[in-house]
Amino acid sequence: MLITSKSDSKTEVSGLELTARKENILSAIVQSYVTTGEPVGSKNLISQAGLNVSSATVRNEMADLESKGYLVQPHTSAGRVPTQQGYRYYVDHLMKITPVSQSGRNYIGETLGKSAESPESILQSAADLLTNLTDFVAFATTPDGEDSRIRRISFVQTGAHAAMAVVMASNGLIKTRLFRCEFMITPEILGVFDKALNETFAGIKLSSINKPFIQTVAARFGELSLFMPNVLTAIMEAARLAKDVSVYHSGYNKLMLVPDENFIAARRITEFLNNEHDLANMLEALPPATAVTIGRENSRVELSSSSVVSSRYFAGSDQSGVLAVIGPVAMNYGRVTAILECITENVETLIGELVEI
Repeated sequence: MLITSKSDSKTEVSGLELTARKENILSAIVQSYVTTGEPVGSKNLISQAGLNVSSATVRNEMADLESKGYLVQPHTSAGRVPTQQGYRYYVDHLMKITPVSQSGRNYIGETLGKSAESPESILQSAADLLTNLTDFVAFATTPDGEDSRIRRISFVQTGAHAAMAVVMASNGLIKTRLFRCEFMITPEILGVFDKALNETFAGIKLSSINKPFIQTVAARFGELSLFMPNVLTAIMEAARLAKDVSVYHSGYNKLMLVPDENFIAARRITEFLNNEHDLANMLEALPPATAVTIGRENSRVELSSSSVVSSRYFAGSDQSGVLAVIGPVAMNYGRVTAILECITENVETLIGELVEI
């Protein structure tokens, strides 16, 4: 497992190596604050960190960590709490990740396995499971279909003059579009469509199926194209849906329960998360390895007081999607990372099995 960050400041922070005692103190403060939400004082810290030194020594070390930007004292008489820089150092140098237990892995595998009929259902289940296990907002994106190709096109009759085009792509996605015809649709006509269109579209990149391409196909079919303008349009629209990144989410109601998050800030985050285009772009830009981006490291100002923990699954060749959680900066990063990586591993396996069909 590799934890990465896009933050330019991470290199600067990581370069300031702390002494073992300071690391011990910082780690204990992070873990205590994440658990209790209360500032940590020197007396409590001695027992928590197992330090064999006086309170005065601990206070001096805490003051030095504060001067270096790792801790802050919210009130004059209060203890210290970690800063975003403190969390960054903790994640990069001190965090311990305990793998998900075997029973937990079994539960995750069984839960996702119940929704394994399509990539979309797997990803929604993964987002729901992430929220249930972490109590944070969770996301899952479909693989970017820019390089995906048409695997198969099928047709299902839905009425005397209507049918549905079913486009199956190499990234495992299946998209449908209804179309109508002026003439009566019969199984024989759908059979003609099936043969002609699969011979034409099989192996074609989704990103190539645009209006000029459809016009070229229509010209190639000659008189036959007079019977299928709506069919070709349906295929083009279904291919576009399979190409575009879709975002599945869960737990938006959790935003109102985040400690220290005021209503205006929570509403700002919610507005951003509801903009699927911007959200998809942000998620797709996350690093390829497991990554933790903390507060102001995030590319969006709306997330300047939140952390994003993300991981990427691969669905054949270089096609990949993202799983991520968004929560408070004061989160249990080790636990969240372990859960996320276990779910990602299962998602990759299940979608991989669909793609190989």
